[in-house]
Amino acid sequence: MINTSKHLTKDTLEEVVFTKNISEIGTFELRLINLEKDIEAIHKWVNKEYAIYWGMMGFSFDEVKIAYEKIVKNTQVYIGTFNGIISFLLECYNPKEDVINNYYNVEKGDRGMHILVAPSENPIKNFTWSIFTVILDFIFNDSEVKRIVVEPDARNYKIHQLNKKAGFVFQRIVELPHKKAHLEFCTREDYYKALEKL
Repeated sequence: MINTSKHLTKDTLEEVVFTKNISEIGTFELRLINLEKDIEAIHKWVNKEYAIYWGMMGFSFDEVKIAYEKIVKNTQVYIGTFNGIISFLLECYNPKEDVINNYYNVEKGDRGMHILVAPSENPIKNFTWSIFTVILDFIFNDSEVKRIVVEPDARNYKIHQLNKKAGFVFQRIVELPHKKAHLEFCTREDYYKALEKL
C-alpha cells in the first residue's frame, strides 16, 4: 500500500514538502536543498563514474557549490531522503527558462526535471524505480503541471528504460550545446497508465 501527502508550508529549508511511504521498502521524503548542508554529498555523487552524464565529473567542491548557487536561482532543487538518509537529488525547472526552449514548443503546464540518485551501498530491489515514482508523484501533485519534459543524454540507456517504464514518450534526438539528448514527454495520464501496466 502506498500513502502520499504534501505539506504546503516552507518556513525553513528543513521543511518536508512531500512524503511517500512504500510499505515494502520504506519512507521517502523531499525537502528544499540546503547548500551548506547538502553540497558535500552532492560533490561526492557527481564525481562518481555512474554520474558521468550529470556533467560535473572532476569538479572540485567549490566548483560544485558555485554551480549549485547558480542553479538554485532559476531552478527548484530538492534533496530526497530514504528513511532519513540523503539518497537523491531532484531539479525542477521551467522549460521556458531553459535552453530546451529552443528545441520544442513549450506549452503551459510543462515542467522539466533532472534526477540524480546516490551511489548504492546496500542495493534494494526496485529502489531507483521507487525514487522515480516519488518524484513523478510529487511533480504531478501540482495541479498546474500538465506534462513533464526530460532531455537525458542519448547515451544514458538506463534512464531511457526508466523513462519508458514511467510512461515517457520519446519525441526525437536533439543536439543541445552540451550534449546529444532524447527529448521525451510524460503527461499525467501517460504516467498513470504506465503504473496500471505494472
